[in-house]
Amino acid sequence: MSAVERQLDELKETITDEVPSDISISDVKYEGPELVIYTQDPKKFAENGDLVRSLASKLRKRITVRPDPDSLSRPDDARERITGIIPEEAGVTDLDFHADTGEVVIEAEKPGMVIGRHGSTLREITKEVGWTPEVVRTPPIESSTVSNVRNFLKQERDDRRDILERVGRQIHREEMADEQWVRITTLGCCREVGRAAFILSTAETRILIDCGDKPGAEDEVPYLQVPEALGAGAQNLDAVVLTHAHLDHSALIPLLFKYGYDGPIYCTEPTRDLMGLLTLDYLDVAAKEGRTPPYESEMVREAIKHCIDIEYGDVTDIAPDIKLTLHNAGHILGSSIAHFHIGDGLYNVAFSGDIHYEDTRLFNGAVNEFPRVETLVLESTYGGRNDYQTDQEDSERNLKRVINETYERDGKVLIPAFAVGRSQEIMLVLEEAMRKGDIPKMPVHLDGMIWEATAIHTTYPEYLRDDLRDRIFHEDENPFLADEFNHIDGGEDERMDVADGGPCIVLSTSGMVTGGPIMSWLRHLGGDENNRMVFVGYQAQGTLGRRIQNGWDEIPMNERGSSGRGNTLTLNLDVETVDGFSGHADRQGLENFVRTMNPRPEKVLCVHGDESSAQDLSSALYHEFNMRTFAPKNLETFRFK
Repeated sequence: MSAVERQLDELKETITDEVPSDISISDVKYEGPELVIYTQDPKKFAENGDLVRSLASKLRKRITVRPDPDSLSRPDDARERITGIIPEEAGVTDLDFHADTGEVVIEAEKPGMVIGRHGSTLREITKEVGWTPEVVRTPPIESSTVSNVRNFLKQERDDRRDILERVGRQIHREEMADEQWVRITTLGCCREVGRAAFILSTAETRILIDCGDKPGAEDEVPYLQVPEALGAGAQNLDAVVLTHAHLDHSALIPLLFKYGYDGPIYCTEPTRDLMGLLTLDYLDVAAKEGRTPPYESEMVREAIKHCIDIEYGDVTDIAPDIKLTLHNAGHILGSSIAHFHIGDGLYNVAFSGDIHYEDTRLFNGAVNEFPRVETLVLESTYGGRNDYQTDQEDSERNLKRVINETYERDGKVLIPAFAVGRSQEIMLVLEEAMRKGDIPKMPVHLDGMIWEATAIHTTYPEYLRDDLRDRIFHEDENPFLADEFNHIDGGEDERMDVADGGPCIVLSTSGMVTGGPIMSWLRHLGGDENNRMVFVGYQAQGTLGRRIQNGWDEIPMNERGSSGRGNTLTLNLDVETVDGFSGHADRQGLENFVRTMNPRPEKVLCVHGDESSAQDLSSALYHEFNMRTFAPKNLETFRFK
């Protein structure tokens, strides 16, 4: 008998002793980080609302209770009784029964009403029918991504259970190492922006944090071949943690499965969905530009199948000696700061991912309250000594000024925007400005993946700022459903119609002008001096967006409309930059993030910024807070303890 099986037998014995004698425990399994208890008496479990909570507290594990299949009522009977329990106002749109796990997935427009106060309605459902309810939100805007991911995971339930059981055994295996140390190895995004990737390792465990590409540099990828990473074999990674879905953090996650990785990816639920959307588009853009994609779409599906979603604040075992907690990073939907608690209080490391410290229209600001952090790995995109952004009110005032001036001269405003985050932020500004009369009402055309990304935002309003979440819950107040927004889905003919029409605003990907429909818009709108191009997001070195921002007015265009060799296009439109809409904290925000941490970290590694930005921030934090700081290069290893 293995150590894990002995452990499960002991847990089953403990649970049997703890629960009332009239509740039977038929099996106990690990599924990923959760301990799953199977019982023939799910209704009695549900009647005792504190039982699961007390077991979780005693065993210090996340617990799920599932009924044995033979204890379940028939789906037809259960459906009628469940719909009788749930208030009609909840807007239930689907019930999906899974007899193998005893779960019923309830899709509803208002999940909170299905859950009930402190889970009271869920317990009522289980008491009535025996099935274990799982609740998901019906997207207010139909999302093909969310639908496809949910349907795919439904089809792969058997494989998912096998994966989760295997992962659970790996997490709860017996520790073998005698030594105690912690190492961080930098595989990318040091003294540069892009290709984020780090290895966090102990004598027992090896974790990869992020695995992205570098915007505008197709051949620069993380140093995965080194022994600390995949050089020792992808199967030697215990887990992957994805802080958020932007491609400079997620693009090469599916590549890991091509190399033989078969383990878990920990992230938030919206990060999982957005990763699927963005990586599939990444492959599509590569194919359209004549490049060989680094992996097949099947690898994206494998990545999604291996995702284990974690909610903010949930402490989760991911290895015998490591617990992970994800916290809101305030950057994009589902973005996280990853906090690792290593050993029995041995060491704590936090990886910021990308953060925005102040509240924005979309998100609450980044969390920086942790029980302990000895080492902080901190982004420094805007860490330079002069990287202070204008405040939100000034930024919005400047954008409205540009739009009004362009409208008066019968021009069009072209805004390159990241599909995820900046586009929705700008949409909120425009919706309010038109509603209040600060700018004239005019069409706002959304091209690329912006509409689909917006639909995903409305699926997960609990990850948005509190007041915005409340507006989305009321369909007639949902700002993303404003009449002015038009989804461009007809291709070139529709773009030509817009170009030939009256004043309007166009939001289009890609945000750094590295390909995608923005190139077509440059062809249609770039020659007219009455039009304006407005940059509202970070433009990385080496990207066409940075070059246009710096004054290039002759840009290369190939026949497909992407940057590359071929014809050149002369730009006559005005080019402006409106600061303050970035999803990244500026220099002041980064300093405030560290200043208000309590306790502050002993060491800070400044990463994910141009060389001068990382060094400036490192120096400033050292002088201001008297802490050890570093601006590491790629392929450096830091050993602690």
